Amino acid sequence: MDADRLAKLASDALGTGLRHARPVSGGDMACVVRLDTLDGRVALAKTGPAPHTEAAMLVALAGAGVPVPAVLAVTDALLVLEWIDSDGGPQAAWGDLGRIVRRLHACTGTRYGWDQDSAFGAVHIDNRSCASWPAFWAERRLRPLLPALPTALARRVARLADDLDAWLPLRPPPALLHGDLWSGNVMARGNTVAALVDPACYHGHAEVDLAMLSLFATPGSDFHAAYGALESGAQARLPIYRLWPALVHLRLFGSVYLSLVDAQLRTLGL
Repeated sequence: MDADRLAKLASDALGTGLRHARPVSGGDMACVVRLDTLDGRVALAKTGPAPHTEAAMLVALAGAGVPVPAVLAVTDALLVLEWIDSDGGPQAAWGDLGRIVRRLHACTGTRYGWDQDSAFGAVHIDNRSCASWPAFWAERRLRPLLPALPTALARRVARLADDLDAWLPLRPPPALLHGDLWSGNVMARGNTVAALVDPACYHGHAEVDLAMLSLFATPGSDFHAAYGALESGAQARLPIYRLWPALVHLRLFGSVYLSLVDAQLRTLGL
């Protein structure tokens, strides 16, 4: 969908005309437009694979006390959100982010997974529940990506999936996860987090979000102090939880991410 079409559909969904609309950067998998409406609102409209699912995830995060943009309108084709002003990522707001993520993870569910599947672009995310956490990570995260991998790499990932009972806790608390918590999805103003955006929520081991956060950035010491102590063995599990987003990036963006995948497996001795 092009920006002009998205702006028109969004204004219809809001029930108001537009003073101005302009495309803004929104990552690699969505068309995103800023809207200035005739009734004085500033909003962000975006496409996506499942706007109603993302809207429900934002509501769940808000219910856990996490700052997120308010959902203004949602249709099968688009999501319209409150516009959030931001200085950028969490460079000066690591401490506040640590407190927010700890609060998020304290909100637990009764099972692993989510009541809706989701997607990262062309990569389907199966969120059906499993009886144990190692089974969930093997069957819902690692194994679905095996058919798209080169044979030798697929064998290495499959060996890990076969042995996850030895690596992961059987039934950790099913924490509410953001699910795509990298620094680009953290909007901050000064030392305060303004909003977390682009969720891919489900319930799982809290360390999953922490691994994603540290995949492309180095959280400051303020983050760790505010988040609090980690479970025993967390460092050893880090490459297991980093592997899945690395594999997703490999699937979506190609061989430039092969070295990132290989590094996680080598750390695990695979």
